[in-house]
Amino acid sequence: MKGVCALSLVVTGSIGIDTIIGPHGTVENVMGGSASYFAAAAGFFCPVRLVAAVGDDWPADHSALLSRFEQIDTAGLEERAGSKTFRWTGKYHEDMNIRETMAVDIGVLAEEIPPVPPAFADSRLVFLANTDPINQLKFAGQFAHADLIVADTMDRWIETQPADLEALLATIHGLVINDSEAAMLVPEAANTIVAAKAIQRRYDLGFVVVKKGEHGAILVHRDGLAVLPSYPADQVIDPTGAGDTFAGGFMGYLACSAGDYSVETLQRAMAYGTVVASFTIESFSLDRLAGLTRQEIDDRLAEMARIVRISMPAAAEA
Repeated sequence: MKGVCALSLVVTGSIGIDTIIGPHGTVENVMGGSASYFAAAAGFFCPVRLVAAVGDDWPADHSALLSRFEQIDTAGLEERAGSKTFRWTGKYHEDMNIRETMAVDIGVLAEEIPPVPPAFADSRLVFLANTDPINQLKFAGQFAHADLIVADTMDRWIETQPADLEALLATIHGLVINDSEAAMLVPEAANTIVAAKAIQRRYDLGFVVVKKGEHGAILVHRDGLAVLPSYPADQVIDPTGAGDTFAGGFMGYLACSAGDYSVETLQRAMAYGTVVASFTIESFSLDRLAGLTRQEIDDRLAEMARIVRISMPAAAEA
């Protein structure tokens, strides 16, 4: 059953041009970036407002691809003359859990993020997709009346800007990261659960979601704990953007939850995020998402619900 999306959702992060090398082929100059994947996924659940910057090398066909996602409002997407779009080249090995970054050109991400359009200022849910924590903090500060501000980050910022990241974590309500990042934030932790609980307590967060790739996700909430397996995908072409897609489905569902951020609601949001991510990996870039329907998402979620259901036998009578 689809929710009524009364709460507006805005995202900032990277929009990029990717070259991907992997066991299933190579693609050059395709759309990438954390905000791109997030917005595409969230748009299956609610309208999503996008604030990001690209350079004058931004391909026209990438704009055309974004326009296919009708729920994305690109009024906050700024094309800057004289700047270069963020570019990333990555290589996946036969074990596609192993990814190697071959080249990175930060480009426009080293500059200030665009101003928030006045029409976006009333956004109630804010997602800070992976980018510089200084820009994330500045962006979050423009939404004084937000109900929920959630961030993602990465190893680069944990290593190079720990103080800036600390300042960001002290201001948000929730965090979505992967298991290696959780371990970096709490290196003394014995395992991922211990790390996630420590992060939640340290920054007094409402919740922490830790993504574990093919091993599912963990939710540590002020009021409890939840775990979820991944969808058992049998076709993995390109894992790029799966984590950002997970976050988009997660936040898109929450925008339809009428302000209910309980353990149970967040676990359902994780399930939707997991399912949307399972489609992303079936093709390169945003290709699979561009042809995806909400009905396909709901059908796969129903299948996943059947897979993970546990039926306990009644206790034997004495």
